[in-house]
Amino acid sequence: MTDPRPDALRGISDTARWVAVYRARETERPDALFRDPHARKLAGERGEEIERLLSGGKDLQSWSFVTRTVVFDRLVAEQVRKGADLVVNLAAGLDTRPYRMALPSSLRWIEVDLPELMAYKQEVLRDEAPSCRLERVSLDLADVEARRALFAKLGEETASGLVITEGLLIYLSGEEVGALAADLAGPGGLRHWVLDISSPGLKKMIDKQFGAHLSRANAPLKFAPPEGPAFFVPFGWEPEDVRSLIKEARPLGRLSPLMRFLSMLPESKGRQGGRPWSGVCLMRRR
Repeated sequence: MTDPRPDALRGISDTARWVAVYRARETERPDALFRDPHARKLAGERGEEIERLLSGGKDLQSWSFVTRTVVFDRLVAEQVRKGADLVVNLAAGLDTRPYRMALPSSLRWIEVDLPELMAYKQEVLRDEAPSCRLERVSLDLADVEARRALFAKLGEETASGLVITEGLLIYLSGEEVGALAADLAGPGGLRHWVLDISSPGLKKMIDKQFGAHLSRANAPLKFAPPEGPAFFVPFGWEPEDVRSLIKEARPLGRLSPLMRFLSMLPESKGRQGGRPWSGVCLMRRR
């Protein structure tokens, strides 16, 4: 049951406002790693309430959200430079990359998310112009037949499509992630996929911090494959580039002294098990 308190998470869509808060705060730094001029308005006061609730006044998560944003930005930009002609952002939330990144005007960008969230975003950004050809699709990704139809259509309309799922998979079960991966592997034109995953060890740590809030909002954390990126191989995808968030964060200057020390430990890109690890992966269709 959703928590009735006014500052409580009301559903998974609230997490989009939460993440937007971190983008807004990074944007307001004089040494910002990226600029998202729309994040503050999109997050609103509701986003700040959620962040205060989940953080408990401790800044323990900002480095990971900021780093994840930077790594996704870099991988998207690299794939566009290499010829990606379509980007499909599943569970796009309040992401503003089509507005804040320097993208070719010819690039086609598709955002897919729940109708209510898409309507809110459309209203807030109604006077803003994206840098590329932006389209929005209101769709519940749990509707398997509808998503398969969309993927098939988009796969026929692109020669080199890129799918991105930022902050989505951890809310799905392993079975649901596998089914989504298999559906995405069907259409021939969808060639690459940028996704983020966490280890069972990190999921356990996150659950201790704010798992109860997420569970009350019917948005518990679920997906944390012990085999790491190899999870996706049986479903038609193989890792092309795996980037550990803590390793990527170190040169960005956003880590506490303790986290900087942890970032110096040996890295593993395979099975993670109980080790607290998270990464962003560029997957290639097999």
